[in-house]
Amino acid sequence: MQARLILEDGSVWHGEGFGANGTHVGEVVFNTSLTGYQEILTDPSYAGQIVVMTAPQIGNTGVNEDDDESRKAFLSGFVVRDLSPTVSNWRACDSLHNYLQQQHITGISDIDTRALTRRLRDGGSLKGVICTDETLSDNEVIQQARNWPGLDGVDLVQTVTCDEAYHWTESTPDDWEFAPIHNNGEFRVVAYDFGIKRNILRRLTSYGCNVTVVPASTTAAEVMAMQPDGVFLSNGPGDPAAVPYAVDAVKSLLGQVPIFGICLGHQILGQALGANTYRLKFGHHGGNQPVKYLPEDRVEISAHNHNFAVDPDTLPANVEVTHINLNDNCCEGLRVKDMPAFSIQYHPEAAPGPHDADPLFAAFIRLMEARK
Repeated sequence: MQARLILEDGSVWHGEGFGANGTHVGEVVFNTSLTGYQEILTDPSYAGQIVVMTAPQIGNTGVNEDDDESRKAFLSGFVVRDLSPTVSNWRACDSLHNYLQQQHITGISDIDTRALTRRLRDGGSLKGVICTDETLSDNEVIQQARNWPGLDGVDLVQTVTCDEAYHWTESTPDDWEFAPIHNNGEFRVVAYDFGIKRNILRRLTSYGCNVTVVPASTTAAEVMAMQPDGVFLSNGPGDPAAVPYAVDAVKSLLGQVPIFGICLGHQILGQALGANTYRLKFGHHGGNQPVKYLPEDRVEISAHNHNFAVDPDTLPANVEVTHINLNDNCCEGLRVKDMPAFSIQYHPEAAPGPHDADPLFAAFIRLMEARK
């Protein structure tokens, strides 16, 4: 089927549709990961976004039952240069085309993703529409893109969080383990689900955590009633300024229990400490971002998916920036000097991405050990 990607700047990109038919609006961003498209598709942090993959061929490893990072795909569309006509992987259960049909996600291929990525890099993230409806004119679709209010100020967390608390017990499978397993359930961790990825939960469990996942609106009092040894703040989609209830809960938890935040959790912790957040020009999306750990002058290659960042100039004196992005020097991690709390902007769980940052889970364990 014929399809179009049309941006708010008036540009029209013609291609071949795959997955589900439809017309979907979203914020267009690019991802520079070479592998792991199934994990990207099912990362709830992409809710409301149309993801452009810069790797030239996508779909050649198919999809499988184990690599979903959440209960469904939450993104608004998927853009690739070349959709592989062949699925060749021993773990594959189905094709990407069939998978997107089942997920009700529209994809478009045969797009010059290099030119599209340069446009987004130079001009910033843009509103866009993926459309397979040939009855709509280009101008009508352009207006849809321009009239869409966008993601700023929108609470997308409520669309991805769990409905009720649940226990997580699955650890990283032995075949995929790359660090010593301490799976004894010694530490009770309450994990806020702002759009949590399953591999984060597996890594916490593998490091010896007995994990209870709670909805995003859970109050601090409800969390403390569970008598946790630590609280985890998960990744998630959208504008961190749109979830003040989460910020209020973290403010109340600070100093009571060790806290570890990732991605949106990092931004929420920053706000709870008094800092502001701001939108990046085109965000960081990919499995190959260089981050420097300032205390040891060490560089990690890391996986990212965020459009917002914490403004380090607004952090209070008792908070230090521990990590910076070497591409644009934005804050990628922070630590509270006088309380057991720290966070990072990127993803240490390697789904997809490298393992460089996995020791941060061990750092969370050490905080809880010291507190005990």
